Amino acid sequence: TSVNKRVEKWPMMSSPTPTLAISCLYLLFLWAGPKYMQNREPFQLRKTLIVYNFSMVILNFYIAKELLLSARAAGYSYLCQPVNYSNDINEVRIASALWWYYISKGVEYLDTVFFILRKKFNQVSFLHVYHHCTMFILWWIGIKWVPGGQSFFGAGINSSIHVLMYGYYGLAAFGPKIQKFLWWKKYLTIIQMIQFHVTIGHAGYSLYTGCPFPAWMQWALIGYAVTFIILFGNFYYQTYRRSPRPAHKVAKTVTNGVSVVTNGYNRLEEVEENGKKQQKKGRAKRE
Repeated sequence: TSVNKRVEKWPMMSSPTPTLAISCLYLLFLWAGPKYMQNREPFQLRKTLIVYNFSMVILNFYIAKELLLSARAAGYSYLCQPVNYSNDINEVRIASALWWYYISKGVEYLDTVFFILRKKFNQVSFLHVYHHCTMFILWWIGIKWVPGGQSFFGAGINSSIHVLMYGYYGLAAFGPKIQKFLWWKKYLTIIQMIQFHVTIGHAGYSLYTGCPFPAWMQWALIGYAVTFIILFGNFYYQTYRRSPRPAHKVAKTVTNGVSVVTNGYNRLEEVEENGKKQQKKGRAKRE
């Protein structure tokens, strides 16, 4: 594995320390934030959320556009593209777009910060925390060793999906008047599921055909995508496929249930003796 000299001098790239430090602060906030907010009124943050979400739409659109245009200019193959470590103008442009993509994953930690400040603790599921924490750290590794070539494929798809996702959250922040037009949330989850299957197919094809792109990266991608398929599949099932519960039980959970964050896991404090069952059912309703 060759470390890429081009990115050595770029911000945050010379050492993993800043990335790991920010990630540790994030995990610390996950623990301290809910404690701090416990006896306080939730922040509304409506304007903040509108600005934040639409800024993320612009950033992700820029990344997707840069990756697509420079990959086309460099004559990239969508099936097998080794990394080119030269200072070719298009290669540097791709590396730069990927660096912005990595930075966007750090900025996305704010998703969780806003959830906690608004006391939407139920949104801070294991999937949410796992996704945010691993993406930022893994993409630091990606930029360090493979900032180009096939890396553009997954980042391009993911940033395109994030345009839709942050667009959805931005519109949702306008409140009930707009929310009735947001029936397509379910399809965002489906698109994300498709993305993970495409990633596995793409990496698998590269390994099968012996594409000269680092095999360790391909295997890591496959393993990573599998964990997401399991977690997103579970989220989809809990949210959209479960049969509705009797109304009186739902009311009980919502009134008595205190949502607690434990290691990024989501836990309803034991509402009844059968707390375990309650917690599982409760999560679907509250997502």
